[in-house]
Amino acid sequence: MPWDPKLYSAFAAPRLRPARDLLGRVDLVRPARIADLGCGTGNVTQLLAERWPEARVWGVDSSPEMLRAAAAEPSSVTWVASDAASWQPEAPLDLLFSNAALQWLDDHERLFPRLMDLVAPGGVLAVQMPHNHYAASHAVMTETVEAGPWAPLLRPLARRFPVGDGDFYYDLLAPHAAHLDIWETEYLHVLDGDDPVVKWTMGTALKPLLDALEGEARAEFLAEYTRRIGLAYPRGADGRTLFPFRRLFMVASRQG
Repeated sequence: MPWDPKLYSAFAAPRLRPARDLLGRVDLVRPARIADLGCGTGNVTQLLAERWPEARVWGVDSSPEMLRAAAAEPSSVTWVASDAASWQPEAPLDLLFSNAALQWLDDHERLFPRLMDLVAPGGVLAVQMPHNHYAASHAVMTETVEAGPWAPLLRPLARRFPVGDGDFYYDLLAPHAAHLDIWETEYLHVLDGDDPVVKWTMGTALKPLLDALEGEARAEFLAEYTRRIGLAYPRGADGRTLFPFRRLFMVASRQG
């Protein structure tokens, strides 16, 4: 099912902050070849192009809708329609950057060493992925999947823990890295409006589940998820909803 750039961009500011934090930890002076893997609407790709204006920059994504939104803004970026798991650059990259995309891919045991192989000696692999799957926002999805007649259909789509812990990625990347930095940050998002956590997840983790349902079943599933999320993330006295969100970061410099 197509991605909705407008829905995903509804929380553009809090979603951009981790990308900026990751970018701030990339210590490269003059990279010549940069790729943003899973670039989405291209706002992070533009940051890369602005920081290193002399570099060739590619934005890679499998969603035509996202790429059309990215290409709507004039830039020097080359937009590439390709699956992130199989994309192959013409030559090794000085920086391979991926923000909130690789959690959609399976088999990280093979994926991450392959990504390091795409990086030139002395280059950098920089990755951020949501690591909030232990939190109520995602646990409630699983509970809701099991709470209705849609369970047999949705159960295979409920990817409960698609991202490993830091030590898992350390073991994958350390043999290839001259320097490796892995850390986690929990952001406390302050959200406005009705059911903001539901709207947040509708643009990401909840989307495959909703896409699999139609009509009354979709409405009932969404209503049940909304009810449960409202209990897990109640609106505060000031009318806002606090949404803690944990993310995993890694910056690996490839051995020269």
